[in-house]
Amino acid sequence: MNLPKATYIHGSHEEEQIRLSQLNIILNDACIEKMHFTGKERILDVGCGLGQFSRYMARQLDKQGSVVGVERDVQQYNKAIALAKQDKEADLVDFRLGSAYALPLEKEEWHSFDVVFTRFLLEHLAEPSKAVAQMSKAVKIGGKVILTDDDHATYRLSPEPLGFSIIWTAYIRSYERLGNDPFIGRHLTSLLHKNGLKPFRLTSVFFGACQGEAKFKAVATNLIEILIGAETVMIQEGLITKSIFDKCIAAIEDWSLLPDAALSYSIDWAEGMKENRD
Repeated sequence: MNLPKATYIHGSHEEEQIRLSQLNIILNDACIEKMHFTGKERILDVGCGLGQFSRYMARQLDKQGSVVGVERDVQQYNKAIALAKQDKEADLVDFRLGSAYALPLEKEEWHSFDVVFTRFLLEHLAEPSKAVAQMSKAVKIGGKVILTDDDHATYRLSPEPLGFSIIWTAYIRSYERLGNDPFIGRHLTSLLHKNGLKPFRLTSVFFGACQGEAKFKAVATNLIEILIGAETVMIQEGLITKSIFDKCIAAIEDWSLLPDAALSYSIDWAEGMKENRD
């Protein structure tokens, strides 16, 4: 089967796995608060990565609920299973290896999920609408699809480090060079509508902190690591030189030590319901 392109700009090396794990720690509580579970939901987590949030959702459910987690990258899929075993939660989530463009579901599983969720996936897909079409097919009548993703234009640092606009613009353009959309967050409701779902909720998850907060170091470190993870693409594509890249990273590292340093960013969250159109 020939599937559309999906390029994850950050790779799947060990350092990236650690960054993703830390990102889960920062975001998962805020995301779970928006889910409003009854405890009986059948949930499909598309692009589940390391599976930490998949397992977090599963812990909110009773015996009638369940979670299926789908991940395309073999390394992340294997890591998700290993982490679940390590935490003695091997049976908590049904992890499956597969693509968001062709979800690995049995015939009877289509149109059966109460909730289909994806986070930070669509920004890495050349054809995100095709993935949302699969999610729409997987959710049952009356169920909801939740899309949460980035609009990188909303990222703000204060006081802004010297050269930040240069390196951040290069980072954004590297997505475009790979055929991905760095502004996908602003298009989430349209993606729901185009795939037969009724958008009914638009909100955001705040991802930021100032120097005085306990999570600030982790938030600042995440920024530095995503830029370093994209360095090769940015330089190979001629979007920034190695010398300027290094100077910009050094300036961000200096900024992260300032007593008034602050990072402000909101991740878009959109929900759509599948209606009975008969």
